[in-house]
Formats: sequence, structure tokens, C-alpha cells
Amino acid sequence: MEDREVLRSILPFLPVKLESSSLVWPGPVIEALKALSRGPSHSRVDSGEVLFVAISDLRDSLSLSSRSLAFGTGHGYALFFDEFLSREQSTKWFAEVIPAMANLLLRFPTLLESHYQDVDSLLDGVETSLRLLEPQQAGIVILSQELIGAILSCSFFCLFPTAQRGSKHLPMINFDLLFASLYESYHENQESKIKCLIHYFERICLCMPSGFVSFERKLLSLKRIHPLVSYPYADFWGISVVPLCQFEVRRSGLIEDHLGGALEVDFANKYLGGGALWKGCVQEEIRFMINPELIAGMLFLPSMSDNEAIEIVGAERFSNYSGYASTFRFSGDYADRVKRDSIGRRITRIIAIDALCSPGLRQYKLDCLLREVNKAFCGFLDQSELWCYQTQPQNKGFGHDGLENDNEDVNDTSESQSMFDGDDMVSSETIEANQLKDDLKDMQEGTSKSRAYHHGDVGVVTGNWGCGAFGGDPEVKMAIQWLAASQALRPFISYYTLGIAALENLDQVSQWILSHKWTVGDLWNLLVDYSSKRAKGETKLGFFSWLLPSLPHPRANVSNTL
Repeated sequence: MEDREVLRSILPFLPVKLESSSLVWPGPVIEALKALSRGPSHSRVDSGEVLFVAISDLRDSLSLSSRSLAFGTGHGYALFFDEFLSREQSTKWFAEVIPAMANLLLRFPTLLESHYQDVDSLLDGVETSLRLLEPQQAGIVILSQELIGAILSCSFFCLFPTAQRGSKHLPMINFDLLFASLYESYHENQESKIKCLIHYFERICLCMPSGFVSFERKLLSLKRIHPLVSYPYADFWGISVVPLCQFEVRRSGLIEDHLGGALEVDFANKYLGGGALWKGCVQEEIRFMINPELIAGMLFLPSMSDNEAIEIVGAERFSNYSGYASTFRFSGDYADRVKRDSIGRRITRIIAIDALCSPGLRQYKLDCLLREVNKAFCGFLDQSELWCYQTQPQNKGFGHDGLENDNEDVNDTSESQSMFDGDDMVSSETIEANQLKDDLKDMQEGTSKSRAYHHGDVGVVTGNWGCGAFGGDPEVKMAIQWLAASQALRPFISYYTLGIAALENLDQVSQWILSHKWTVGDLWNLLVDYSSKRAKGETKLGFFSWLLPSLPHPRANVSNTL
């Protein structure tokens, strides 16, 4: 088969084997899946308890010990299918859905073979095959929705080997922890998470979707590598004259319900999916339950470093829900009517960016502000449309050769930045570098040339990123995301406040700033000034009140504020 080298990177993490140039299931697995595909009259799998016995047998045939599954997994399968589902639902599941999933798994090797033969034709000259998207390597994987269905069926049956996942910083993808959590400490939101996934399988077994989903690792390069954009330093943000983009405040509604095809921010864990397949049930985990195809990225996307983000395009939504965290409830079917693009992806663009966790006062230090704004910038920037804006070593404030992988530790900018100062760097400029500098200047000044790279109506839809369980300051995080969206030349940012009291005056603040035609540099410099005072204990005011002390009447004495 083609792409043998590409396959080798992911093969240790797949349950299938490569024999005589073909991907195959071991013989006992094929026989067991054939029995399951014929229904409970042949397989005798008609309850959650027996289902787990079948899962254990499949794992034994793959030389995967069932002792490595989370404690209580079998009890969890039994609880859900034998107690939480009605008798009618359970009977239908074992008679119709399990056989269809078994048939899909029987086709899994063939689907993979076809994937490696055909997928690179979707984007000319771009490698899109299933492989590990390694850290610090920008790349994209495109999977058919049918192949994703087979991958998630493997997760349901807990068939993925896990021995090497930790060493590669990959999240777990089997469903054992999710089901075990029902037995360990029952919460209704956990039952609803599983109901979302069960509903997904019911839907695809009834009518398999025929589109594609892409998973892209994005990065701001730590080295000067054409054609990637390099990691900016603080002085870049301070001198930027890019105008701030339009700001829309949404007092009600949810990010996933926004119309218009904008970038939808996933308040992510650095391990994609966070606690989606365990006990987590906040913004990221809920999104992964209502759009289960997102889970497929957990198979091959290692954790994100500070200069990385993940963009997923095309994931279909299958479920409705209500509530949040402990009140989350599955509330039935959702018919996704988002249109598809030229390669068959639904035009739903989800940007996974992980904020600093529990930063406390540390979040007001310059290195943390820089880490957060660059993380958001990485997610919001469309490098495929900005190839001409390449950074170069001569641009003070751009690029460095090292950054800590730990998301809570960013290199000090003052020390690293010094290596780009001095006449030696200037004297080494080439004609090409000068042209690139001119291009970057055009981009920052918002000239007609840079505006040609605007993304139409593709703005950013976000909210209180890193402010809930992660403990971030919502006023500061709002400003950071506005800066990043503007510098990425997005036409607008639509911000869902979700009832946060600290953002009551967001309309007034954002409109006052826009009315004064502030640039990215203007807002960044004031944010840095405020944060410095906050970190030193010189002010306890929130950013908005510090910026406009006359709130909620910002017109009074504003001229004396700045």
C-alpha cells in the first residue's frame, strides 16, 4: 500500500496489524465481529454485562489485557445499558446498532487502505494522511466521516492500545474511563455525556455521513522557517498599528449556536478533549459530546505547546443539550444544516487553544500576557493566506529558538530578545529580507495590500476563555483575544459573556475604544501597564474600571484617564 512511511508513525497506536502490505484484523477478531454483526441471536450480546464480556474477548484477541482498563468499566457498561436505558431502547441498541458498529469495524482496515490511497488528492501538494501530527510540526490530517465513525467504534469497544500513548503525550481515547465514572460516582451529567455518544452511533448506523473533517496542528515557529510565521515578542505587540477589529457583545446564546461560519473557540486543555472521555463536563468536554467527531483528533494529536493551536474543520453536530457542568443534560437530536466546502467539510471551524491553568497573580506578568496573546494569535491566524508575510531575523521582536513545552512556563522575553538587537543583524540583511520587512509593515499598517488577506466574514466567536475552572481574569482575557483577533486580521470578534458580572460594562468599554480608533499597540501597551500595577499590588481594580474609572458612565472624566 502507499504511504507506508506515513502509516508507520500511527500504526503502534492502531488496533489493526500490517501483514503482507495490507492492514488486517487478527483472525479471532474477525470471527467475533462477524458474530456481533449478525445480531444477538448469534452473538448472545443482548445486555451491557454481556457486551463487556465481548469487549474483553476482543481485547484478549488483540493481546490487550482487560486489567489495564479503568476499574469499574464493566459495571459502567452494565449500568448504562441494563439500567439507564429503557428496555425498548436497550433491545433496539443490541439488535440494530451493535451489529452495524461491528460491520463498520470489519471494514476498518479497508477504510484505512482507501484513506491512504485517496486522501492526499483532496489538497494538491499537501500531505493529509492519518499520522501522528508531532509537536512543533505544522500539518493537517483529513479523515472521512465514515473512517471517523470506525475510529470512534474502536473507542467504544476499547480496542486502542495505550502502552505508548503517555510517552508521546497523547490523550487517552478508549471509552473505559467514561463508563467507569458511572460506577465510581454516578452523576447525571456523565450519563448524559454517554447518551450523546450513543445517539451519535445510532445516527451514523442509520445513515452514514459522507463528508470529511480536517485536523490541523498550527504553530508560531520557534525558528525562522519559511513559510511559517514566527513567535512574536512583546515589542511587536507594542508597536503594532493594526486597527482593532469590530467587537460584538452577546449577552445570551452559545458559541456553537453562532451563525455565519466564524472561528469558534474551544476553551481547550493542552491535551485535546480535556476530560471529555472522563469526568469533565465544561465548555470543551460538552463540545466534544455534541460534536463527537472531534474525539478522533485525540488519536493522533499530542499535547499542545505554548506556541501551538489546533484547528478542526467539518465536525458535524449530532445532539442538543441543556445546562452546564453538573446540570448538563442530553436533550435529543440535532440536525446540522451547516453547508459544506469544496472538499466536503462542513464549514464549522473550531479552534482549540489552551489557557494558563490557575495562574493567580502570575497572569499579570509580561511573560504570561505574551504567552496568552500568542496562543490566541496562533489559533486565529490563517497562515495559508499569509504566506507572503514571513518574519525574518532582522525584525526586532520576532522569533526565538527555544520555548518551554510546559504551558505554565514561558521564556523570559528580555533575555531571549537581546540576541536580535545590534548592528550585526542589520548588516546581514538581504534584498529578500528587506522585501519581507516591507510586507510585514504593510500588514501592520492595515494597508490595502494587507486588507486583501482579510477573511471575508470569518471572524472569531469566543467567550470567557480560561476564566472558569482555569481561573483567568475575564477582563484581561477579553482584551487578549481582541488583540489576537485583530492582529490576525479577523474582521470581528463576537464575544459571549455568559452572564459574567465582571463583563457588565463590556459594551461601553469596547465601543469607547473603537470610537477612539485604537490600534493593537495602543490596547496592548495599556494592558501591560495595568497588569504591571496589578502584579505589584498597586491597584486592585479590574481592567475596565482602571481604564475608565467613571464606569458605568464612561464619558465623564475619560480625557484624564489615559
